[in-house]
Amino acid sequence: MPYRIPLGPYHPSLDEPYKTTLRCKGEKIEAVDIDIGFNFRGVELLAQRRNYIQNLALVERVCGICSCVHTLTYVMAVECIAGIEVPPRAQHIRLVVAELERVHSHLLWAGIAAEEIGFQTLFMEVFALRERVMDLLESISGNRVNYAMNRIGGTNRDISDPSSLLSAVRETRAGLEKEVVPVFLHDRTIRARTEGVGILTRKDALQYGVVGPVARASGIAADTRADLPYLVYGELGFRIVTASEGDVRSRIVVRALEVLESARLIEEALKKMPGGPIAIPTRYPYVPAGEAAARAEGPRGEVFYYVGSDGSDTPARVKIRTPTFVNIPAVRAMSIGQDLADMPLIQAALDPCYSCTDR
Repeated sequence: MPYRIPLGPYHPSLDEPYKTTLRCKGEKIEAVDIDIGFNFRGVELLAQRRNYIQNLALVERVCGICSCVHTLTYVMAVECIAGIEVPPRAQHIRLVVAELERVHSHLLWAGIAAEEIGFQTLFMEVFALRERVMDLLESISGNRVNYAMNRIGGTNRDISDPSSLLSAVRETRAGLEKEVVPVFLHDRTIRARTEGVGILTRKDALQYGVVGPVARASGIAADTRADLPYLVYGELGFRIVTASEGDVRSRIVVRALEVLESARLIEEALKKMPGGPIAIPTRYPYVPAGEAAARAEGPRGEVFYYVGSDGSDTPARVKIRTPTFVNIPAVRAMSIGQDLADMPLIQAALDPCYSCTDR
């Protein structure tokens, strides 16, 4: 006889509140109900009560891990309405910080995945490298988490010594290539624990409209950096990483290889960084009446911002769509027919952020 098991809203595999109710027959999952909304903060409403500059601090806190991509997407939408052209040097700096943030996020996820699998040694190696990346972000911005780098029309800080940062990035990349990526790609323990688990077929991925590494692990070559190029991605020969099996292992492979691609992009951006200003002259540009939407590729997938302006110093409307909001429903397709014991790993492989979802 089928029975129901509630997981959450608080449970060991996730630190954020999120609930799934599983209907099982024996050890096999037959149905999944998903509940969110335990962490609602009203960020969009708050954004419509603060001016454009104050909102930078607000949207940066939609997600602690992906703070840069939220301010980046927000300012891109505002700059579109105001007709602001961002200086080339600022675009390179924005790319460097965005890709360092992606590396940090993927390494954080990889460490948690290693912990879920029970691979403690790998967890320690991954988090040691993650510390190096956070040190690099701190050297640029002064902060390890919320970087406060983006402003309307450019960046708040310059990268004063690109050559020194370049050598540090190369050293970190060497550590990734030697110590972390080969283990995730070839270790028998990881393969045995993740292969064939939580499969999301290409057909289901398209039907659910998933984004980011989840989509690319199911063979969908979709990435905002290539599909709707922004900053200077088009100049650096950006390459999309995909896999075809759609299981937890494929999601691991995609993220592992994306870390190396991000490191390469950072190196290219630092080597080709032009001179010139890092922002337009005024910190408080006028934003006329109008509307714009902007998209950027966060570590978890496409981040979408809509900003509507009525000509005042406060946005008339701010709409935010995060990648986890799009990806959550696909947990149903990943879980049905799977073993109950695999549910924590399946959910972790999504790399969910429920504070983003409940913004």
